[in-house]
Amino acid sequence: MNTLLSVSVALLAGLLMTRLFKPFKLPAVTAYLIAGVLIGPYCIGALGIGGLGFDSMEAVHALSLVSEVALGFIAFSIGSEFRMEDLKKTGKQAFVIGVVQALVAALFVDLVLVGIHVMMPDKLSVAQAIVLGAIATATAPAATLMVVRQYKAKGPLTKLLLPIVALDDAVGLIVFAVSYGVAKTLLSGQVDLISIIVNPLVEILCSLILGAVLGWILTQLEKLFNSNTNRLNMTIAFVFLTASLSMLDFHIGPVHISFSSLLVCMMLGTIFCNICPLSYDLMERSDKWTSPLFALFFVISGAELELNVFLDVAIVGIGVVYIIFRCLGKYVGAFISAKATKCSPEICKYLGVTLFPQAGVALGMCSIVAASTEFGNQGALIRNITLFAVLIYELFGPVMTRQALMNAGEIKPMEQHVKDRRKIKLEEAKSRKE
Repeated sequence: MNTLLSVSVALLAGLLMTRLFKPFKLPAVTAYLIAGVLIGPYCIGALGIGGLGFDSMEAVHALSLVSEVALGFIAFSIGSEFRMEDLKKTGKQAFVIGVVQALVAALFVDLVLVGIHVMMPDKLSVAQAIVLGAIATATAPAATLMVVRQYKAKGPLTKLLLPIVALDDAVGLIVFAVSYGVAKTLLSGQVDLISIIVNPLVEILCSLILGAVLGWILTQLEKLFNSNTNRLNMTIAFVFLTASLSMLDFHIGPVHISFSSLLVCMMLGTIFCNICPLSYDLMERSDKWTSPLFALFFVISGAELELNVFLDVAIVGIGVVYIIFRCLGKYVGAFISAKATKCSPEICKYLGVTLFPQAGVALGMCSIVAASTEFGNQGALIRNITLFAVLIYELFGPVMTRQALMNAGEIKPMEQHVKDRRKIKLEEAKSRKE
């Protein structure tokens, strides 16, 4: 299947699935993910009929550029939530909650998995338990943002949620890097302070600096154009540029210089939205342009989920424990920190539930471990457990996020004129002909 046909099949499958799932009132992101699973190499794709699905993981990975670009725009959109006028109101709360809920989730998962190691040392090592605890910190900003956009969620919970989801990236990177370094030390017996402490801090710092510089340059270049179309084109070009530059990877002596694409693009959006006076208008236009891109991203994500993980009883068992205790950690951490920062009862009650989705960042972390020579076969187990958890989280997490936002009163019922939008447009078209 050529690339263009793959893109069209993925997009059509996702759109048709949203229509099929409409009576069940499921979020569009869940429909996209299910569509991806169905046309993936473990379902329709396995039939090998050209044009009906992805017949191999290689065919799915051929569209990785789409995923990278989509994640860039997702991070850029989330960065726009860090406007100074909003941060003055919620900045302290977002920072405290973002850090605490991530650390509590890691602690909960670490403790229970170390307990499993004590009972069944042949099934799970301490090193694996520590790494899985670090992976538990990550949340899925893409799924959360899609739910917020689809249902036009507005309110204190939504305002607080998006910065927290963004902060998860930075906190997750630090916790993962430290835990990964400790795990490698346990396996090899050699302490490497550079990989444990220096490299993750350098990655975060370099990512923020690069994003800030590019955000400032974008704002200056945007002043050269009067046309809304040209300003939008410039913004899109810079998101592409930022995503590509964040892939740079090199060494200066023993220090590894790398960038987090999500952090760089997020910082680009933050700086741009704080210093560009026309940022509100441009972000609104950008959001409309990216709708099909995000749909493709989630369909591809669904196709990447490896369903054969269900065949291993050990993976399913440990995966279920991981899912339960990560959710408990996220909820308890969010509840305690929200109470401590004097958030409203609705935020305290429902914020933790909105942090359940997990996807891209977690998969990136487990891929690093799976490729590590120090971990060997142990890395494959971590990857498969994470894949199993992501499959469950991505299918049910958006539904739970939507329900939490509805319960908090931040998703309003669809107005009648919106429901009748197609009927109204048809009547308008008929009247023009007459």
